Amino acid sequence: MDIESKIELVKRTPTEELVTEEDLRTIFQNYAHPRHYIGFEISGMVHLGTGLSTVLKIQDFIKAGIKPTIFLADYHSYINGKLGGDIENIRSVAEGYFKHAFISLGLEEGKADFVLASSLYNNEYWKEVLTIAKDTTLKRMLRCITIMGRKESDATSSAVVFYPAMQAADIFLLDVQIAHAGMDQRKVHMLARELSHTYKKQFVAVHSHLLAGLQGAKRMDPNASTEQKEDAMLEAKMSKSIPGSAIFIHDSEEEINSKIKKAYCPEKSIEGNPMVEYAEYLLLRDSKMKIERPAKFGGDLEIADATELKKIFSEGKLHPMDLKAAVARGLCEALKPSRDYFQQHPQYLESLREMKITR
Repeated sequence: MDIESKIELVKRTPTEELVTEEDLRTIFQNYAHPRHYIGFEISGMVHLGTGLSTVLKIQDFIKAGIKPTIFLADYHSYINGKLGGDIENIRSVAEGYFKHAFISLGLEEGKADFVLASSLYNNEYWKEVLTIAKDTTLKRMLRCITIMGRKESDATSSAVVFYPAMQAADIFLLDVQIAHAGMDQRKVHMLARELSHTYKKQFVAVHSHLLAGLQGAKRMDPNASTEQKEDAMLEAKMSKSIPGSAIFIHDSEEEINSKIKKAYCPEKSIEGNPMVEYAEYLLLRDSKMKIERPAKFGGDLEIADATELKKIFSEGKLHPMDLKAAVARGLCEALKPSRDYFQQHPQYLESLREMKITR
């Protein structure tokens, strides 16, 4: 495959930003199989944004010859108080349920490496963390804590100051050429890129679109400050911490249909509409989407791409209930492998129940 085709695969939906395309071109010129990583806090059940969206993007990377790594960030989860701050529970879920969530979606070992963060940490790593912290102002570190899903004012523990430095050090430790995350991780990637010249570790940052939760996103004031936009992004994204906002990858068909029926989907509105987003970023990537409806309401319809969907929906030619039904069918089908996997391996979900993790 030629380099330009590889770049196009990296840029495919749900990629929202590539920093930078020219740097990526250089990396493909120098590496036949660039190394990639995406890191995850271990915080309970895996939803569409963490699971399906990530796997679809990693499949693009694999086609481009990139070697992916799923980084199971146990110490980061501990600092951020996930799973009650119990490091043993965090590690158990990381190497059990969480790892198998990705395997259930087709990302089995061999296609990707699964690495528990603390298994790699040594004296040189912690020295690098301190060096990064030394070379970065406290104000800059605090601006970066939005990568933890927190506002700057939420920095109640001094440990959070080390979180961005640790994430930057992870990139250098793994010696990756591609750092991959959601748009909410952009600040720390920009910090790491600024420092990368010092460490002689060239990498590009690939940022994926953050899927809106089922509650939808608020309309953003175009004059809003950067901080207000970041707060709105954190509030709108799919999150297990917001009850009813997330579809989990192993939800039953009944649960998916029930959640979709209650979802935000105002007529003719595409901005912040989760149904339009799920169709665009998950279902219309690789295939057309079929709308099934009675002849008196226009009959069945086949939608080729997101552009067509947005046009007919904004014009009122597609009713929200018909769009919801199509999205629900599409997600039920896309998530069937995960449902089947966890039915065959019930011990992983059972382990969450024993820890009283319900979302």
